[in-house]
Amino acid sequence: MGYSSLPTPGSWGAHQLYVVYRGLTLVLTFVFYASFHLSRKPISIVKSELHTNCSSLEKIPPNDTNSTTWCDWAPFDQANYNELFGALDNAFLVAYAIGMFISGIFGERLPLRYYLSGGMVLSGLFTSLFGLAYFWEIHVLWYYIIIQICNGLVQTTGWPSVVTCVGNWFGKGKRGLIMGIWNSHTSVGNILGSLIAGVWVSSAWGLSFIVPGIIIAIMGIVCFLFLVECECELEEKDPEVTLSADDGSCSRENTIDSSEYPKEPAEQPGAISFLGALRIPGVVEFSLCLLFAKLVSYTFLYWLPLYIVNVAHFSAKEAGDLSTLFDVGGILGGILAGLISDYTDGRATTCCVMLIVAAPMLFLYNHVGQNGIGSSIAMLIVCGALVNGPYALITTAVSADLGTHECLKGNAKALSTVTAIIDGTGSVGAALGPLLAGLISPTGWNNVFYMLITADILACLFLSRVVYKEIKGWCGCYTRKRGYVLLKSQVCRVFL
Repeated sequence: MGYSSLPTPGSWGAHQLYVVYRGLTLVLTFVFYASFHLSRKPISIVKSELHTNCSSLEKIPPNDTNSTTWCDWAPFDQANYNELFGALDNAFLVAYAIGMFISGIFGERLPLRYYLSGGMVLSGLFTSLFGLAYFWEIHVLWYYIIIQICNGLVQTTGWPSVVTCVGNWFGKGKRGLIMGIWNSHTSVGNILGSLIAGVWVSSAWGLSFIVPGIIIAIMGIVCFLFLVECECELEEKDPEVTLSADDGSCSRENTIDSSEYPKEPAEQPGAISFLGALRIPGVVEFSLCLLFAKLVSYTFLYWLPLYIVNVAHFSAKEAGDLSTLFDVGGILGGILAGLISDYTDGRATTCCVMLIVAAPMLFLYNHVGQNGIGSSIAMLIVCGALVNGPYALITTAVSADLGTHECLKGNAKALSTVTAIIDGTGSVGAALGPLLAGLISPTGWNNVFYMLITADILACLFLSRVVYKEIKGWCGCYTRKRGYVLLKSQVCRVFL
């Protein structure tokens, strides 16, 4: 569906058609990015199968072997298997972090539909190739490393594309709540990826990758056929495009010739440069905060099932199923963070408070979270909400706010670059977290959690300047309305 499929005046009204297309875009981008995370999750589930406690298995070892690692999958049958798993995660995440800084630039200059669908199909290919190593009996570490690097690069097409699509269709009115709900695709994808991978993890772990690879490739084809890009500049006061005060939707004047729709205005601002995006107030602070917030989130993403296996002594499938509760909490945390930040006009303050509370919760989970199934479930949900809430808010509503900042004067083309910078910086932390966990875990899981708590505190410190400006804005300006003292919206002052 190209631009000819966009709503035009006539039939049952441009506004009604616009609402339909906007809802369709929200649903499609949700499903598309859920498939990205669905394809990333299997590696964390399969780790415990690649290296397990062979003596605990009921299977009888081959007669011709005296090895205590006969059931492991080479090359992960060595004593340094945690470091190898960390290197495997790092290969994907470093490639993802580097590629993300470049991806936003391409996302501004290429049709998003082609860019996103191509990345999804390629991601399906590389995910499946990882799983095919099981059937091809490949035991060379570099094969897995190269596949992870390639997959990390092509998956960078996803986030800038989907955020730009949603940001172009939705105004700022309730962006935090809308994107908080929409961003649950991350947790939904993780949950589905865990459940799908768990089906084959103990029988034929290659299928734990091949099936998600096929799913994301199919979604790439769906993206190519059905995704509609909105060319409306929602934040721009264009005479042909007006913003409804009620719902933030685009409406076209009846005087527009339908044959000209949806031609762009004669003068369009050029794509913003990388350095120009960095100069937008708030971009650097939120990027550095996300670096440490995403470090914590991705450490859980890649190491939580193995942690549960080692500490609670569950099977690989049981640990994978239990780890989904962390993502259930992530869904609740993302929605809660978006709702609170909309109500208070305090994106940074909301993130900071959740990060501060997350630190002691992580400590408690490590010390009492495995005392019983009930405490484990409760702590996983709470930790998931507090860890993923700020991460979800920064990568969605905050990125969209900064990408359409008033200093850009309506240049909505900056959205993809700003999103890529923020998420790319966060991806550096995502690469460091699993790597550090692999290096630190042999010294004890307590040290891993101390590292995560330190990262939470550092995330708060980098955001403190923006939090101070928000609080200063709240305290400096208020109005009385209907007998209540209402804090006046001061979001614009935060970034001045």
